[in-house]
Amino acid sequence: MNEDLNLTLKSSPCQIILIEKFVKNMMCKCNFDQDVYDNILISLTEAVNNAIIHGNKTNVEKMVRVDCREKTQKVVIRISDEGEGFNPQEVKDPTLLENIECCGGRGVFIMKQLSDEILFLDNGRTVEMHFKTA
Repeated sequence: MNEDLNLTLKSSPCQIILIEKFVKNMMCKCNFDQDVYDNILISLTEAVNNAIIHGNKTNVEKMVRVDCREKTQKVVIRISDEGEGFNPQEVKDPTLLENIECCGGRGVFIMKQLSDEILFLDNGRTVEMHFKTA
């Protein structure tokens, strides 16, 4: 893939349906396998959902931007919202006994497990995930 792939979404949960088509297009251009596709689809859906609901508080005046770039043997995806941000260090580990029944934290946990690298930038308003393709 020589050019970046970009997607801009309104902050409405009904926009999540557009993610699958975006990832299929990314798969065709970047030529990665089904396992990488599955990891990207799940992680990206979680990240966009978090950006819409927690970042932008479902304010349809605010946008979520998804940028994808292919690098040597990996795909880098950035998801940015227009919210106030968050501190990822404060997200509770949902696998700890005291957090098992708590709501929240599972999306970030899933993204960390499925991506090969994850960075939280711009005070948590941008999530950058790396997926190895070879």
